[in-house]
Amino acid sequence: MSPYLLFGFFVAGVLSVFISARLVERHLGGRGIWPLLKASAFGVPLPLCSCGVIPVSMSLRKHGASKGSTISFLLSTPQTGVDSIFVTFSLLGPVFAIFRPVAALITGVIGGGLVQLTDPEPADAIQPECTDACCNEKEQKSKIIRALKHGFVTLPADIGKAMFIGLIVAAVISAAIPDDFFAPFLGGGILAMLIMMALGIPVYVCATASVPVAAALITKGVNPGAAMVFLMTGPATNAAAFMTIWSVLGKKTAITYIITVAGAAIAAGLLLDRIVRQVGSDNVFKMGWMLPPIVKYASAVVLLAVLIFAMVGTGKTTQTEGEKDEKDGA
Repeated sequence: MSPYLLFGFFVAGVLSVFISARLVERHLGGRGIWPLLKASAFGVPLPLCSCGVIPVSMSLRKHGASKGSTISFLLSTPQTGVDSIFVTFSLLGPVFAIFRPVAALITGVIGGGLVQLTDPEPADAIQPECTDACCNEKEQKSKIIRALKHGFVTLPADIGKAMFIGLIVAAVISAAIPDDFFAPFLGGGILAMLIMMALGIPVYVCATASVPVAAALITKGVNPGAAMVFLMTGPATNAAAFMTIWSVLGKKTAITYIITVAGAAIAAGLLLDRIVRQVGSDNVFKMGWMLPPIVKYASAVVLLAVLIFAMVGTGKTTQTEGEKDEKDGA
């Protein structure tokens, strides 16, 4: 996954600089399907996990986004990102890599629409356009430097530890558990998906770090649909996100949020299992091309250096600057 993740870090850094918060905020107010679709589409490539997306989404709400648009952004953003899309492609193949962001986009639109129907708000409840200092577009640094710093320092510092944990868990599963071990228990059906959903909803799982765990589970007998449920519910929500939505947007919106995540995950899992049955698992997980070993090993060394520098070499300074960059972007 190293070369894909490095490229994902680079693209994420570019997105963080060249797509301004003011541009996002201007398009997320008002009612109807269009703001919801734009909110979900904006969220899909952004490399924010379920905890990192909370302050950003609350800022969007404060600066003019409707409740529906805020929930659409909250649902689509943490499920995937440009970095996790590349990692999904590297470990699970092109079908998963395409299916996952599409499912995130649809989930966001459905959730935002349900919020508009069940918990409508008057037009004058929408906040005015942002006037805070964080919306100041004056740049103190070169865009290229800011993009590289965000992509290869701030973002790795945010997800590096979670990704290491995910890789360790995946390695233990792959080495210690026999193939098809889970098949009699979690092989397929609604029950397997419900179990994976119960595991995924309350805990914090990074969208990128969850991929190697899901890949390891599939090799040990978990069906792709159940793994997809884990890939959606784990990153999409956790207890912290639920409580924040409850307190800021209200209990109706919070309940709608959880119901949307659960329902969309089950529907996506069933649909993916149907696709796998029709095209065959060999075709689903088959890679169209593979990078030369030298590229993968060299990328692994570079990735390790990036992660060590981001998590250890910069220490608390990096975390503080990362939080500042996130606030500036919001």
